[in-house]
Amino acid sequence: MTPALLVEGATLAFGRHTVWRDLSFEVAPGEFVAVLGANGSGKTSLLRAILHRQQLSAGRIVAGGEVGIIPQQRLFQAGTPLRGRDLVELGVNGTRFGLPVTRRGERERVDALIASVGAAEYAMRPVGILSGGEQQRLRVAQALAADPALLLCDEPLASLDLHHQRAVADLIDERRRERDTAVLFVTHDINPVLGMVDRVLYLAEGRHTIGSPDEVLRSDVLSELYGTPIEVFRTDGRVFVAGVPEIGGH
Repeated sequence: MTPALLVEGATLAFGRHTVWRDLSFEVAPGEFVAVLGANGSGKTSLLRAILHRQQLSAGRIVAGGEVGIIPQQRLFQAGTPLRGRDLVELGVNGTRFGLPVTRRGERERVDALIASVGAAEYAMRPVGILSGGEQQRLRVAQALAADPALLLCDEPLASLDLHHQRAVADLIDERRRERDTAVLFVTHDINPVLGMVDRVLYLAEGRHTIGSPDEVLRSDVLSELYGTPIEVFRTDGRVFVAGVPEIGGH
């Protein structure tokens, strides 16, 4: 089976600072991989490298098909001249803000995408007056417009309340299960998606480890990875990691 993503010997360095080195893993179609690590560990840089927006220092990254991305949650300002529908249209045909979709097939595609994320009720409203959760649903629809084989999620649940976190996570997981779309999900908190995750890629201090959540999210594994004592606690089906150093850099 052709992997949705192949990463071989990938290294990213800025001068003497190595973000990560010799990063090698595959993501299979339909697999959900969470990417964890402290600030500065290179989680977003990995997504940028996959999209060819960041040049590697060594190695290669190959996507097996179309790639979609759900960016970090950033609220649109009130008065933004853009409707929710316009945001989704940008993913379908790249039209400029506010210009209508002229082809019938494109209109139907936009309608279907909006319906798939449950946003039909407010799609005609200006995005600036929508809640963070409503805006993020529309970003999911935009990311799915190209029918991606690989969906990159850059902390898509950040700044959302628990209700909207669950709703957006469920949309992503539903797409994965129905269309065999691979998901690479960058997050600071794995708990909202823990039940959906097949493997965890943990980045730390230029190194990495990958495996199932039970294999990676352990005190001994993370202590070895960081080179300092790390405690992992589990309670009520949730995971908490204590003692992770915050590192600087890119």
